[in-house]
Amino acid sequence: MAGIFVVFSGFSGGGAEGLSHHSSLERAFFRAADSDLVVMYSAYFATAGRCGGCHGGDSLGIASVDSQGRDVNVTDDWRSTMMANSARDPFFRAKLEHEVLVNPGHQGAIEGKCLSCHAPLGFHEEHLLGNAPFNAAMLDTSTLGLDGVSCLACHMQGPDSAGSFFSGELHFDSAMVYGPYQEEDIVGEIMEFFVGWKPTYGAHITDGRVCAGCHTLITETADLQGTLTGDRFVEQATWHEWKNSIYFGTEQNCRGCHIPRINDSIVLASEYVFLSGQSPFGLHHLVGGNTFMLELMKDHRTTLGIPASATQFDSTIARTRALLQQRTLEMDLAFKGRTSDTVFMDVELVNLTGHKFPSGYPSRRAFVQLILTDDQGDTLFASGLWDAEYELIGHDSPYEPHHDRISSADQVQVYELVMGDVNGDVTTVLERAKEAIKDDRLVPIGFSTSHYTYDTVAIAGVPAADLDFNHDPFGVEGNGGDVVHFHVPLDGYAGSLTATARVYYQPVPPAWNAEMFALNGPRIDTFRTFYEQADGTPELVSEAALFSGPLSLGEEGRPSFRVFPNPTNDGRVFIEVANDRPIRDIQLLDAKGRVIPIQLLRSGDQWMIQLPEGSGTYHLVMQGPLGPLVERIVRL
Repeated sequence: MAGIFVVFSGFSGGGAEGLSHHSSLERAFFRAADSDLVVMYSAYFATAGRCGGCHGGDSLGIASVDSQGRDVNVTDDWRSTMMANSARDPFFRAKLEHEVLVNPGHQGAIEGKCLSCHAPLGFHEEHLLGNAPFNAAMLDTSTLGLDGVSCLACHMQGPDSAGSFFSGELHFDSAMVYGPYQEEDIVGEIMEFFVGWKPTYGAHITDGRVCAGCHTLITETADLQGTLTGDRFVEQATWHEWKNSIYFGTEQNCRGCHIPRINDSIVLASEYVFLSGQSPFGLHHLVGGNTFMLELMKDHRTTLGIPASATQFDSTIARTRALLQQRTLEMDLAFKGRTSDTVFMDVELVNLTGHKFPSGYPSRRAFVQLILTDDQGDTLFASGLWDAEYELIGHDSPYEPHHDRISSADQVQVYELVMGDVNGDVTTVLERAKEAIKDDRLVPIGFSTSHYTYDTVAIAGVPAADLDFNHDPFGVEGNGGDVVHFHVPLDGYAGSLTATARVYYQPVPPAWNAEMFALNGPRIDTFRTFYEQADGTPELVSEAALFSGPLSLGEEGRPSFRVFPNPTNDGRVFIEVANDRPIRDIQLLDAKGRVIPIQLLRSGDQWMIQLPEGSGTYHLVMQGPLGPLVERIVRL
């Protein structure tokens, strides 16, 4: 009680406040104003600038600082993200205008559906007040709308509705702000006094349910005359993709990657020196894979009115690139054999994310590049190159089919969602989308076609002959991967070979914009100008390389083998031998050198073993013709 009295004496003007010309409330507003974020209250919400008064940078260097002395305040980490700029995103604005130009009679419905997630505070404020629906004409003058996916768009969602309502139908609790900490661990009176909302614990903040309402979007279908057909199209179902994975129900949810936690003890509110630190703390990095749009918005941040610096954008771009390259995809390039005419190689991919890759808006695609060079460094074969317009060379029209085997340079493996209209033709107009013509995006580990969510996350366009799409070598479904088999003609070349495989990500490929750029409007024209000035180089996700000597040298010596995946999540490990020299007497040892009984299952040139339950480190010992071979294996 004495502590509470001291706290409130400070709030009301006593204690340390007597030494200042301004109250704590005034100073909080001044701090927010210094951050260039607009401070605004509305009937139901407040902008991020208001939250930044306490949860932004601390002039005393105490709050929002980790154990290394780094500033981790949530406001500055958030402000240069795609979420913070969802309402200013020029690609979104152009596509919104495009959809309305195609079906002007549906303007209200189209704008309402899009703005419910891209400008949630502005849209839902008008809805809660019972006013006319929020629309695109209101957006440019709406402080709440331009705040994008702001603090309260997530932290004010109610726990009983989050994860149960989708397509922008968000439900808010006007009296509470939910966070990851229990009430008894924080001094909630500070927030209640200054902003009028009670902070409390909400499991839906940490288990990802607050993401579900917008990252599951189902739209109505219109035919080419603009008449609604009664059909529905799943524009994205990232939430349901995660539910259909091994990560559902675990700590590896949306927050695990997009709001990574640190165990440092972090003081949550600026200039309150009596506050204890809280742990763990979620870094509001909120990154995905879209470096292209981040770079574009960084270059035009003044024109777009984005209150974030180039340095802040650079930090978000670096975090985005790190997530893409470190936590998205596992890739292996395997040499399978060679004749005088052909070399056989496999590019093996495993999706490490908790959803499809790519996921989200259907413009996004990933593709595989394979380049084969001779002993002089000259290119013998290349698949997956792009031209000066950043379009894939050899890309078929209207779309590239899924490939299990590639033997020609004009074939390229593209993982994407291709929308089809009522006539089965490819479209990039969302309201015309009726079904997925192709959806071969890499599914997450554990994905099952018998799962109850499959109707919203179905695979499309993958031929039945592709037996290794989401199946391991023993035919078991759910490995979250795919193998692209390259049979590359050599035309008699017998020298050494160097192969390099890469996977690239492209969020806004050129062909996607063709329909939109055929029309004119202020927002389309603005984005077209920005797009033509931008560097559209696809973003590298993963790469691997291997070398093969001249055909005449044979494969003498130690057998070539590979153990994968390593580390493993589910304990299943495969051993692959790349030539005819056998390995035998396979044993598994634990970290203390004790032999662990295992059962070996064989399929062709591969074996499978199952590691014991629980995480641990093991050693695989195999006897080859020239002695023992040892491989260290880790189960996570």
